Amino acid sequence: MDREDMIRRLAEIEGELKRRKAVSAALAGYNAGKKKHKKQLAFHRCKKRNRWVFGGNRSGKTECGAVEAVWLARGIHPYRKNRKDVFGWVVSLSQQVQRDVAQSKILKYLPAEWIEDITMLSGRRDSPSGGVIDQIKIRNVFGGVSTIGFKSCDQGREKFQGSSLDFVWFDEEPPRDIYEECLMRVMDRQGDIFGTMTPLKGETFIYNEIYLNRRANPEIWCEFMSWEDNPYLSAKEIKLLSSTLNESSLDSRKYGKFSRGAGLVYPEFDISAHVVPPFPIPPEWQENISIDPGLNNPLSAHWYAVDWDGNIYVVAEHFAAGKDIDYHARCIKDISARLGWKCDSSGRVRALIDSAANQRTLASVKSVSELFAEKGVLVNPNVDKDVFAGICRVKEYLKRDNGLPGLYVFDTCKNMIEEFSTYHWADGDSPVKRDDHCMDELRYFVMSRPRPSERQKPLSPIAEDKMKRIRRLRRKVGR
Repeated sequence: MDREDMIRRLAEIEGELKRRKAVSAALAGYNAGKKKHKKQLAFHRCKKRNRWVFGGNRSGKTECGAVEAVWLARGIHPYRKNRKDVFGWVVSLSQQVQRDVAQSKILKYLPAEWIEDITMLSGRRDSPSGGVIDQIKIRNVFGGVSTIGFKSCDQGREKFQGSSLDFVWFDEEPPRDIYEECLMRVMDRQGDIFGTMTPLKGETFIYNEIYLNRRANPEIWCEFMSWEDNPYLSAKEIKLLSSTLNESSLDSRKYGKFSRGAGLVYPEFDISAHVVPPFPIPPEWQENISIDPGLNNPLSAHWYAVDWDGNIYVVAEHFAAGKDIDYHARCIKDISARLGWKCDSSGRVRALIDSAANQRTLASVKSVSELFAEKGVLVNPNVDKDVFAGICRVKEYLKRDNGLPGLYVFDTCKNMIEEFSTYHWADGDSPVKRDDHCMDELRYFVMSRPRPSERQKPLSPIAEDKMKRIRRLRRKVGR
């Protein structure tokens, strides 16, 4: 190669490098100035594969979803490993919402010179913003061609089958079946799921699966965005918007919070107030275990402690379905041993249990209570099962007369936390009889305790000194 050829070749390489680094004007200005949206940046920097932003309207949530999709398809993501020939979906609630929101945002950050081809479902490909796009083919900086496909939830689950994807962006909350189908689509390529939504539907499955992360999935990450987090909204505009909405609407549309929803049995339950991280429980606090039995249905068991202020702590959980008494008794004894839980001189633990456990069936000559006793768990079926009175007692503990909680749940008790958040009234004065196993045995225990207002203060100076020490311990661990 002579000198001129070398110079020409170097110029071509240099030009190609510049072309690969080039971005659209919109992308160039995205979080590039003095005003930076810190929560958008936290979303992009997060390496987890299932990421969600719960944001109010105009909080900036949709912008970060669109930029994430374009970065991945183009192969220019600044915080993740890039690749060519990326295939991803953008999922909207309907085709009209797709056109007006997600599709519009994608086109905003996608300059024409990056587009290889566009397939339209309706409208003209030379004016895609006015129609509904099926797919956009995008030139990837590594030499391949990436594809962003557009889907709408109103197409039904069948339209989401068959593909293997690198990412799925949900613009607003999808139905559960479509969400689960998309989880299957990204499995082969170890792809990403990310969602941006305003939680207007209340405490749905996304609340349980993502926000509560009831399955403790280590790949799940979520963040809330409010109007105050968006540096491009003025304080004057925020004040004006706030004045037009009631308190319930503000929670979701300003702060991106999940609304409590109508009909909750325990609207007093607040994760930020009642759920605490585990800490060592003094032996003197250990009170009882409470069990709601089940074989095919779940068996729920929790370990309850009570401090010298009369506050109840739910400190451990056993929850499983489709298991026999041997399995449940073994788990209860194992957890008790791990906690150093009190037992009798024969090493047997004691528990409260639904009185139905005393009944014998044609399938067994022994009752559930007798079977548990044979396995080293002595159960007491003499519990107060008055549902309405039990609910009222739990409510008293959730918020005592002094305005402070009298009941705390360790954050390891995932099923109890979920049931607190989803336990609804049916018609009349009874709750819906579904997914209530934790709530039932919670009542059995709480009804064995005095009402908070009836509790007598300890008179012993030694007990008073112990209370002071425990208060200091609680302050030390953050409560």
